[in-house]
Amino acid sequence: MAIRLLFAPEVQGDIDEAYGWYEDRRPGLGEDFLICVEASVFSIYRAPEHYPKIFKDYRRCLIRRFPFAIFFEYENDTIFVYSIFHTSQNPTKWKKRLP
Repeated sequence: MAIRLLFAPEVQGDIDEAYGWYEDRRPGLGEDFLICVEASVFSIYRAPEHYPKIFKDYRRCLIRRFPFAIFFEYENDTIFVYSIFHTSQNPTKWKKRLP
């Protein structure tokens, strides 16, 4: 059975904001960020249960090279990504997006 991959609408804003910030620091760094996010999402898709549950049934994948984490839920062959979150922020902020 195929796994469905869904994203909360706010996730695109998370990506856009981080991309812009990194591109402003050094041209091309935003692209590096996108590549690392894509690799992390692909890794989640291949093995969602590999990532630890950190709050109830919600899991976290740390993004390589960047201080960001992807918070998601895996249930009934569906991965739902709630947030791509800078790890220095208050952790209650990403929890506000949970249903």
